[in-house]
This record gives sequence, structure tokens and C-alpha cells, in this order.
Amino acid sequence: MSAAPTVPALSAKTLLDLVKFEHTVFALPFAYAGMLLASMQLRGTGWPGFLVLLWVSVAMASARTAAMAANRIIDRAIDARNPRTAGREIPAGKVSVTQAWAVVLVSLAVMAIASWQLNPLCLALMPLAVVFLIGYPYTKRFTWLCHLWLGVTDGAAAAGGWVAVTGHFGLGAWLLWLVVIFWMVGLDTIYATMDHTFDVANKIKSIPVRFGIPNALKIAAVSHALTFVLLLAVGWAVGASFWYYAAALVMGGILLYEHRIVNPGDLTRANVAFFDANMWLALTMLVGVIADVTWRTLT
Repeated sequence: MSAAPTVPALSAKTLLDLVKFEHTVFALPFAYAGMLLASMQLRGTGWPGFLVLLWVSVAMASARTAAMAANRIIDRAIDARNPRTAGREIPAGKVSVTQAWAVVLVSLAVMAIASWQLNPLCLALMPLAVVFLIGYPYTKRFTWLCHLWLGVTDGAAAAGGWVAVTGHFGLGAWLLWLVVIFWMVGLDTIYATMDHTFDVANKIKSIPVRFGIPNALKIAAVSHALTFVLLLAVGWAVGASFWYYAAALVMGGILLYEHRIVNPGDLTRANVAFFDANMWLALTMLVGVIADVTWRTLT
């Protein structure tokens, strides 16, 4: 009997690849935006303090790392069958399931410490956050509303940034949460079009599978239109300056661009619409909020 293949030690590069660390750029800027806007509301200054910034960063990075590692474990059999994902670290034998679980557990422990360092509400909400973080991969097996679950999960980062500063929810926090929910529903629906054929054959649930690609792209467009309206509502709720609204207009343009480069007859740029465009959208949000709170702090 031949010995089982030996899995190499988990290097930093393999770990970052496993959890797609570059995708942290989606949720983290919104967490920072929530933190800065809440600080402006509560203290009259956009600077929340170094310790709040530190622990928000640690909490969000560890939460996302735990979620992605768990996702890779739970979906490993599906990933192995899908040509687009067969090269991922666990199916390819670069990372063992045991190693991936270790990443999950260590990340959750770090997340708990960061939540404890922030305030009692952050710590109290952590178990619920873990349910959403770990539960997402299972939703695609049961409902096409999996995209909404993802949106609620990622949107909690924006609301969490707010709560980390204030210790409670406010109108701005709820609106920021809704912004990310509808943004994520739209972008994840576009992303799911790339696996439509595979998902149909393997009974994976998604909006493109349930409604077809043309209708799915329309749903994504409506979701992103709501995202833009909610961005403006956030500005109204927090008394934002011109700088915030200027960034919101740029974000609206980016959303429009996404839907101009993807259509039912040509999905070759779906990954560009998913990653590149949304990376710039998230960074634009953060830059706009930094400019806004800086302007309002100084004036």
C-alpha cells in the first residue's frame, strides 16, 4: 500500500492564497468607513484612536480569514469537481484539512480577543457573527438566497466598524450595512454567472441558476442601483460633506461600468467586474470617507 502524499508545511504565501487575502480589500474599507463616520458623529473628529483602529483591523482580518478557510474546507469536494476551482489549495493537496481547520480556530481565537478589546457589544455579537461566517458555504446547497447571506455577513463589517467606536448601532450603521448587502448581492451574482453550467449540473443554488443569466444580471443591476441610493442615504444620515458625495458619484460610475462590460452574450470579463472594479469601488469609499471626515474635522 502506498503512503498518503505528504502535505508541505503551511507557508505564508500558501496561507494568503488559501484565504484569498487580497479580497480583504472588499470588506475592510467599509469597516474603516463605519469606524471613521461613527467617530465623527460621536466625537466630532474622524480619528477614532490608534487602539480602536488596531483592534478593528485585527477583528476584521481574522474574521475574514476564518470564514475563507472554513469555506475552502466545506466546499473542497465541490471545488475539486469544478475545473475553475480544482487548483485551489485543498483540492490540489497544497493544504491539508487539518491545517485549514487550525487556521480557522486560530483566527476565531484572535477575533475573540479583538472583540473583547473593543467593547462588550462587539464581544456579545461575536457568536452570531461566527454563525454567519461559517454558515455561508452551506447556503448554496439549499437556497438561491445565498448571495443575500453573504451580503449580510460582509455588511456586518461596516456596521461592526461603527459599533466598535460607539458601542451601539445607529442609523448610519444600519444604512452602511444595507449598502454592503446590496453591493455584495450584485457582485456575487455576477461572480456566480461564471459557474452557471457547473452549478446547474451539480445542483448548486444561485440566482443565475434559479432565474437564468440574463435575469440574474438584471437583478444584479437593480441591486447595485439600490446600493447607490443607499450610499447617498448614508451621506444624508451622517451629515457628509461634498467629498463624500463626490466619492459616491465615482462609485456609482464604477457600478455602471461593471454592468457595461458584462452581458449574457459575453461573460469573459465577469472576473474583472467582480474583483478589479469592486476593489476600486471599496477603496474609493474609504478615500471619500477619509476626505469627508478630515474636511469636517478641520472645518
